[in-house]
Amino acid sequence: MMAQIRLSGSGGQGVITAAIILAEAAVREGKEAVQSQSYGPEARGGASKAEVIISDQPIYHPKVLVPELVLALTQAAADKYSKDLAVGGTLVIDTDLVPNPPNFPNIISIPITKLAVDKIGKSLFANIVALGALVKITELVDFETIKKAVAQRVPPATIDRNMQALQVGYDAVTK
Repeated sequence: MMAQIRLSGSGGQGVITAAIILAEAAVREGKEAVQSQSYGPEARGGASKAEVIISDQPIYHPKVLVPELVLALTQAAADKYSKDLAVGGTLVIDTDLVPNPPNFPNIISIPITKLAVDKIGKSLFANIVALGALVKITELVDFETIKKAVAQRVPPATIDRNMQALQVGYDAVTK
């Protein structure tokens, strides 16, 4: 098993943090994981992406070559970072922030930011809502493991709301 995932959005949306947490969860389960990131010179507000490779074998290349899953939290990210999505791959988009999704056969549309605002009270939690959805979609790590990884990475005062965000994202995906 090897999975190549790209999380993308704009600087400040927390896609890099979400990717780091996903990689940490994989390592907690004894898997191999590599995480890399890049963002434009404008950082906050500019396009950003983070990539995670998870495998049960050694990983010999640190960059995602052909992502099987791309998460896009903005229209610009969808346009820029989904072009090399694998045939048969999955594009996960934020329903409200990607009004014109690229033409792919397998798109999962979730109102990620709206769920963060409506259920948790702040758009700040959109990255963790997205992470919950990704865990359900990919089944790469166990939900209990991702909860532990999130709890270890976020500020202690926000753990409860982050756990809520994770659950909201997980529940938003219908198999």
